[in-house]
Amino acid sequence: MCQCSTPMPNPAGSVTRQSLHDRSRTEALVHKWIESEKAGCDLGEAAIKGWVRHHWNGFLRAKWIEHVEGISYWIELEHRDFGLFRTIRHDSAITPEIFELLKRGKENLDIIVWAQNAGHDIEEVLRVLEQFDINRIRLESRLLGR
Repeated sequence: MCQCSTPMPNPAGSVTRQSLHDRSRTEALVHKWIESEKAGCDLGEAAIKGWVRHHWNGFLRAKWIEHVEGISYWIELEHRDFGLFRTIRHDSAITPEIFELLKRGKENLDIIVWAQNAGHDIEEVLRVLEQFDINRIRLESRLLGR
C-alpha cells in the first residue's frame, strides 16, 4: 500500500487523494443518523456496526472501481492500481466484460463459472483476473474499535 506517491492525473484533470477510512466514517454516520431518525432514538454504535456489516464490502468495492478507473485516488489502495483499467483493457477482448462483472460485485469464482458457461477461454479469463487481483483489496474497516 503506497501512500506517498503522487497520483497520476486523469484525462479530466487532477485527482484528489482521499481516504477510504475517512469517507466510510462519514457514510456510516449518515447511515446512523437515518436509521436513528427511523427508530426515533439514537442507535449509536449499533448503527455503525450495522453499516460495517451490511455496507463496508460494497463501499470498498465501489471505491476500488473508482480507483482502477482513474476517477478517484484512494490512499489505502495500491498506487499501481490507479487507472489500471485504462492500461489493461486492450490486453484481452474479454477484459471489459470481466470488469463489468467485478463492478456488479462478482467474485473470481463467479466470473470463472460465467466464463465456462459462456465458452470463453479460461486461461485468458484467469490472466485478466490476475491483473485485477481483487483479493488484494480486502481491507478491514477501522470504524469498529476506534
